[in-house]
Amino acid sequence: MALPEPVERPAPVSFWQAFGYWLKLGFVSFGGPAGQIALMHQELVERRRWISEKRFLHALNYCMLLPGPEAQQLATYIGWLMHRTWGGIAAGVLFVLPSLFILIALSWAYMAYGNVPAVAGLLYGVKPAVTAIVLFAAWRIGSRVLKNAWLWAIAVAAFVAIFALRVPFPLIVLAAGAIGYFGSRFAPAYFAPGGGHGAAAASAGPALIDDDTPTPPHALFGWGRLVRVLTVFLLLWLGALGALTALYGWHGALTQMAWFFTKAALLTFGGAYAVLPYVFQGAVDHYHWLSATQMIDGLALGETTPGPLIMVVSFVGFVGGWGQALFGPHALFAAGATAAAVVTFFTFLPSFLFILLGGPFIESTHGNLKFTAPLTAITAAVVGVIVNLAVFFAYHVLWPTGLSGPFEIASAVIGVVAAIALFRFKAGVIPVVLASAFAGMAWQLLLH
Repeated sequence: MALPEPVERPAPVSFWQAFGYWLKLGFVSFGGPAGQIALMHQELVERRRWISEKRFLHALNYCMLLPGPEAQQLATYIGWLMHRTWGGIAAGVLFVLPSLFILIALSWAYMAYGNVPAVAGLLYGVKPAVTAIVLFAAWRIGSRVLKNAWLWAIAVAAFVAIFALRVPFPLIVLAAGAIGYFGSRFAPAYFAPGGGHGAAAASAGPALIDDDTPTPPHALFGWGRLVRVLTVFLLLWLGALGALTALYGWHGALTQMAWFFTKAALLTFGGAYAVLPYVFQGAVDHYHWLSATQMIDGLALGETTPGPLIMVVSFVGFVGGWGQALFGPHALFAAGATAAAVVTFFTFLPSFLFILLGGPFIESTHGNLKFTAPLTAITAAVVGVIVNLAVFFAYHVLWPTGLSGPFEIASAVIGVVAAIALFRFKAGVIPVVLASAFAGMAWQLLLH
């Protein structure tokens, strides 16, 4: 029986072709980081073959180490690798921009009309679907990474550490990295990508950025480039913060938002759920930009929109700007939209710095076991952390008032159907989210 012909390498992709994809991704990136990463993997690795499996996972492992939204940073990294600095900026900005506009519109509706029953119904269906998507993402990543007992043990240990022992995510990452480092010295076969027993995931075919593709010139490390990137970002940050201070004073609401969310951006290890308590404490308890109820409602709105969940900070900014009537009682929308834009800018600026500054170094390590082994171990640990997130979601979706309260049968049915669609029928993430959202809205309308 003849072997199938090798698949040809895809045709080169122009900046504007990539721009079109990143724009589309910004509108359909539902499902939180796990769903967004699964969506990018399906499209960029399996369908379009812009980047190989190993290069994709290598970039993902680096983004997992950083504070900030890892899915947005992964898009920025791939965009930068393909089309230099402007490619990275376009990918990262377009990942966030649609979500910002949608959240500004929803925040305006929330503040102007006081309730969003339609969104509540949609959210009722989205939450169990998101739980299924997170489980599916854990399975997809785990099936590619957990190739031997050592890596399975790391994943299980990470789950127990975060679920039962409440160990902070950064400590889990550090511990897994240390295990990988020492493992590369004493049992290197088990910590090579795809190492140990078991075959590596089947290749989708030759990719534009393949396993053996040389690092492009713009992605090579150089001290001159590092100094230039750092200087530009410091000037951007200091210039924006200085302008706000000059216009509104250091204690002005917009200036304080800029400073507070810069700090929050540097603390978002482990994703949005890890930093939400810090944002809640600062925005609600300390600055009183919004109430606790408004903060919870904002999280619900953030769950129903595409983009990173940390985009809930733009809702915080909008409500804070509106509530403080920054530009007077007749310009409430302008105040809210300006505050949302300021908060989003200062929250995401560090993400671009980490990628454009650290990317060249990471590109120089993708064939070096000394560096890849810790990242392989970290990816194994992340599988356990993602499973913990799925358990967290399932608990709050199925027993919203606690285990002593009623069990949400409708949510369970939507979640099971979503899981079957993903695991058995390989349905896309977006159709599953949309179908689940409409099922939830229909159920809520039947109840009322």
